[in-house]
Amino acid sequence: MSIRNLEELKAALPRHARLMGLDIGEKTIGLSVCDPGFTVASPIGTIKRTKFTQDVQELARAMKDRDVRGLIIGLPVNMDGTEGPRCQSVREFARQVLMRPQMFGNMEPEIAFWDERLSTSAVERMMIEWDMTRKRRDEVVDKMAAAYILQGALDYIKRAEQAAEPDHDPLDDLED
Repeated sequence: MSIRNLEELKAALPRHARLMGLDIGEKTIGLSVCDPGFTVASPIGTIKRTKFTQDVQELARAMKDRDVRGLIIGLPVNMDGTEGPRCQSVREFARQVLMRPQMFGNMEPEIAFWDERLSTSAVERMMIEWDMTRKRRDEVVDKMAAAYILQGALDYIKRAEQAAEPDHDPLDDLED
């Protein structure tokens, strides 16, 4: 169990394992999960923050239920690319998760961070375009942001794999 970059993360996971995206807020943790093919991220719920141990127990339970072996944690980087107190808090959350392997049994997660700048804003914009009520947006924004974060990481992993293929022509990517 360790913190890795995205390129190393997939290689460190067992075949057909899934990734879970986390949007860590002060009051809730948004959760999303991908399919075993690392193609599509889907929002699955939120954890209401209470005590750290209880939060991690709920996270471990959600991971076990879905055969998740890796976590993509949204890192709230400042617009200028620097890391402030919120990044420090998220990194500390990840460090504390790594210090509790017993809570995950034989499913100790590998962790990678993904720059989540503007993810919540992008998700809120989409939900407004979908004509969601403010109440409904408040109910789903955290898990939708987690899916947005995870999808960004999945797309990055896919592009990195394609670029590493020996016969890959980068111009083919322009057709997408």
